[in-house]
Amino acid sequence: MMTRGIRGAITADENSREAIFSATAELLNRIIRENNLETDNITSIVLTMTTDLNADFPAVAAREVCGKWVPLLCAQELEISGAMPGVIRVLLHVETGLKQKEIKHVYLKGAEKLRPDLFGEEKGK
Repeated sequence: MMTRGIRGAITADENSREAIFSATAELLNRIIRENNLETDNITSIVLTMTTDLNADFPAVAAREVCGKWVPLLCAQELEISGAMPGVIRVLLHVETGLKQKEIKHVYLKGAEKLRPDLFGEEKGK
């Protein structure tokens, strides 16, 4: 087993507690399913949100999905002119037997545009 990082992002429908929780749970559940993870194999999770999202902490939703023992950290995403709004990003540190190229990073609800190198568009377009 190796420690690997798994990235993901999703957009929230609005700046509300419910939308932030729903999006965070959807993203984490999908990452867990796509990478065949057990929560005991999650070492820690870093979550960020764009500055337009501030209704609640995404870690509260992450705690419901992953349990009380996974260390969580929330931070505010850099505020960059022209950046996509309404985005929740995650970085999971996990113990897995998967090779780096076998990891399935998950980007949902328009966030796929953040990683054209992973989702079919040529980088830079």
